[in-house]
Amino acid sequence: MSDAVPPEAERLLTGEPVAAHLATCTDGRPHVAPLWFHYADGVVELVTTGRKLENLRENPHVSLSAQRADGGIPEWTVTLLGTATVVDDEAATREANHRINRRYGVPEDAWEDENTLVRVEVGSASYRTY
Repeated sequence: MSDAVPPEAERLLTGEPVAAHLATCTDGRPHVAPLWFHYADGVVELVTTGRKLENLRENPHVSLSAQRADGGIPEWTVTLLGTATVVDDEAATREANHRINRRYGVPEDAWEDENTLVRVEVGSASYRTY
């Protein structure tokens, strides 16, 4: 368990797979994009490319939010603030990609050659259940 993430928030982040929204910043402007993730012990792993990856290389401060909703009515939300590290390691990226893809029920090697691993060390977390 991470000290920064309450046990109930960890349970929500590791339960049913949901998409998260990653907020990065470039030129003083926010950029938010949905993605899949894997959470364990205070660290969020994601694999990405394009604008998100460029933004993270320039500014590692991020926010990540996830929610579960039914018909647009929220059941819970979790918001994380943290610092991202881009991991330019093909083997580590492949392993993380496999973990994430297993979580979301797609073939482990899907998008294997298209992305780069990013690890977000969570500094603070908040959550709410409805």
